[in-house]
Amino acid sequence: MGKFQIIGGLAVLGAAFWTLQSGAAADEEGPRTAYEHPGKSTNLQEREWPDRVARFTFDSGYTFEYPDAVRGIYVTGHSAGGARFENLLEFLNDTALNSMVIDIKEDHGYLTYRPEEDNPYYDISQRMIADPEGMMETLEENEIYPIARIVVFKDSVLAEERPDLSFTQDGEVWKNRRGEAFVNPFLEEVWEYNVDIAIMAAEMGFQEIQFDYVRFPEGFENRDDILDYDVGNYTDGEDNVQKRVDSVTDFVAYARERLEPYDVDVSVDIFGYAATISEAPGIGQNFTRISENVDVISSMIYPSHWTPHFGLDKPDLYPYELVDAYSQVENEVLGQLDNPPVSRPWLQDFTASYLGSGNYIPYGVEEVEAQIRALYDNGIDEFLLWDAGNNYTRGVDYLLEND
Repeated sequence: MGKFQIIGGLAVLGAAFWTLQSGAAADEEGPRTAYEHPGKSTNLQEREWPDRVARFTFDSGYTFEYPDAVRGIYVTGHSAGGARFENLLEFLNDTALNSMVIDIKEDHGYLTYRPEEDNPYYDISQRMIADPEGMMETLEENEIYPIARIVVFKDSVLAEERPDLSFTQDGEVWKNRRGEAFVNPFLEEVWEYNVDIAIMAAEMGFQEIQFDYVRFPEGFENRDDILDYDVGNYTDGEDNVQKRVDSVTDFVAYARERLEPYDVDVSVDIFGYAATISEAPGIGQNFTRISENVDVISSMIYPSHWTPHFGLDKPDLYPYELVDAYSQVENEVLGQLDNPPVSRPWLQDFTASYLGSGNYIPYGVEEVEAQIRALYDNGIDEFLLWDAGNNYTRGVDYLLEND
């Protein structure tokens, strides 16, 4: 692999795998190997782009085939770099599961592996995955489709280091009740920071970049007036709700544009309820607009995460009914798009005992299969399973071949 260079403030990896595809000759003004802002505009999609741009295609050297349908699991950095990885590998090889969503930038803001010491992100890295190249080779050998999870705007590490990129109150970085800090989706410096990391993941060989926490903090509309923060280029007179929606959507469009030369799919995790309303006013998620800018949309539709909805008073008790009702709504919304993304929802493979007696049921084979069946009944054939501890239910028929 080549070494990173700082070009225009961005970290760029110079590698022997770049090939000129089209555009300006490299000896005219030099190839654009980093994203440059050709002009400021509140909406990224309204910016004017140069006609002559050097385009490159990056080849990581790995060969991964997109499976018949992605059926995957979430894998933490510690699991990917520890003894549990072998167990998860065996689990996938023994079932119809075929993909792993692996933390590369995790929920606190740390990289889960150590890049080279001169890498600008070395100081925020941890050695959870000691041998990332060996991990990628193992995934390739076992034909497991690799997806890199990048947690974007929930980032306590960056917020503490750069309060000017975060939200403050009385001079201190604001944190939610769980002690988590967020960085500011209005600021393009934050966009660049995260997409540079995504590019590093693409160069590692990941075939898809999955962005999570692409939003403002929950309930932001209730603290908008008491927090101090910069709105960046979003200074026009529109209301704050629309500004938040614009900034989140623009980030996704920006990320997809910069990742295009790496031939990776771009996906976004989004709250399931965002598909049931026109816009989520506090967090800035517009399901339709985000869907228009990604290859894959992954709604988090865990039954435990819903308040009474779809006529279900305690949704966790009804895994099939909840997923079935949601799928019908999502299909209708995506069906209105000219070029809809692949739908690949997150399903629940954990027991939500924190909901309290009478409000939850243990989740096992029957409950996991019920959610999958609801997807299949609605023509959705891809899914991801979530368990924070990576302890997935054994004995599930993921293809429902025995129904």
